[in-house]
Amino acid sequence: MLKRGFDLLIAALLLVPAVLVCLVAALFSGLEFRANPLFVQSRVGRDRRPFRLYKIRTMAPTTGDRPSHEVAVTRISWSSALIRKLKLDELPQLICVLRGDMSLVGPRPCLPIQHELIDARERHGVFRVRPGVTGLAQVQGIDMSEPERLAAIDGDYVANQSLTGDIRILLHTFSGGGRGDAAQR
Repeated sequence: MLKRGFDLLIAALLLVPAVLVCLVAALFSGLEFRANPLFVQSRVGRDRRPFRLYKIRTMAPTTGDRPSHEVAVTRISWSSALIRKLKLDELPQLICVLRGDMSLVGPRPCLPIQHELIDARERHGVFRVRPGVTGLAQVQGIDMSEPERLAAIDGDYVANQSLTGDIRILLHTFSGGGRGDAAQR
């Protein structure tokens, strides 16, 4: 209950500035890709329930529903790389936090087609919690290209989560520590 209250408070405080930043990022994305700058994708959430995740588009619409570690870095332009580096593409996920589909901190939600990761997360009890906008694995630089390792780190987070730990992860992310994006490498 405390975690959910914290999520709602922070998401509500960030909402207005996030909308303004998203409008600028969406302008760049829309001009670059000539497509809807809001990227909507189905992801696996708490209790393995699917939900709709929102991001600012940073890859061509023809990329499809593939995890970023399977996408060539050349598919990301300089403006999209900057948007990703600053994590601005993640800001629309505040909507998911307010709706209750996500938390600010937790295991990053995977795609329904990532069967190996889903199986590993099931074994590690990861689906007992809401997925997060950022998480322990991201600040440690672990992405979805290592499903078993990622699921183990996510399982450790679930077993040991705390509000102070979440605050540390958020601060680490805001200070540039969230490196779990394979498409940037």
